[in-house]
Amino acid sequence: MPPCGRTDPKEISVTETSAVWSLSGFGDEIDPDPAVQASVLQALGASHIEVRSAWGTNVSELEPEEVERLKAILDEKGLKVSAVASPIGKIDVSVPVEHELARMRQIISVAKGLDTKYIRIFSFYRAEGQSHEDIRDSVMERLTALTNEAAASGVVLLHENEKGIYGDTPERVLDIMETVDSPALRVAWDSANFVQVGVKPHTEAYAVLRPYLEYFQIKDAVAGTGQVVPAGEGDGELDATIAALKVDGFAGFASLEPHLASTHELGGFSGPVAFGAAARAFAALAAKNGVALA
Repeated sequence: MPPCGRTDPKEISVTETSAVWSLSGFGDEIDPDPAVQASVLQALGASHIEVRSAWGTNVSELEPEEVERLKAILDEKGLKVSAVASPIGKIDVSVPVEHELARMRQIISVAKGLDTKYIRIFSFYRAEGQSHEDIRDSVMERLTALTNEAAASGVVLLHENEKGIYGDTPERVLDIMETVDSPALRVAWDSANFVQVGVKPHTEAYAVLRPYLEYFQIKDAVAGTGQVVPAGEGDGELDATIAALKVDGFAGFASLEPHLASTHELGGFSGPVAFGAAARAFAALAAKNGVALA
């Protein structure tokens, strides 16, 4: 029997499909070249791609002509963009708000150029010696300003519960959602990140955050070590979360972010082979729960 919270692939059986989710993935976890990213995602059955970088350039630094070139490649491959995975808010909260607003305006232009309404963001780091309460007001001020900018431009920000930022636990993510209180700010759910801060994702976070959950990032982790593993092989309670989302009528994006080879300041990397293994692991869990991926 597998450890508690994990799924043995040999025990997975398929349930009759009654839900369809759009499959996406972080293309730069496959290869720096968007053409390679698109080809691999297509081969795995994805209809969308999540764009964090292209040709090694982060979305916060893409020039307009690079965005046009990227859009042309994706159009030719028949892939749409589910979200722009920005680094907004993945900096110290002491940085002036205008710095992030300027980056936000640039990234909104990227999102518009790639024809997506979603932009992934974070909720700021604190300095050594500072508590979460010390930075709360500054975080809320910045997130409110960023959300207002997004709302005015017709895009939606997706807050990811990254470890180490203000919104890393269910309670603080809920605090953000209730305080900013805008339909232009929603939750990008990451099970692995919750595991890495000592949270049982479905047991302790799902009920309170489900009203705001609009985007599902697929990543799992082992509680004892924090190691990232394919979906169902860790303690991220992905089986239970997928089942609950299906019952709740979730019909959004499921975006693969495996992080199986390495991690770095702005994200992670898996490579085509490991990315494929992660995609198949998630597809098996989805099928078990009657969810089709398209």
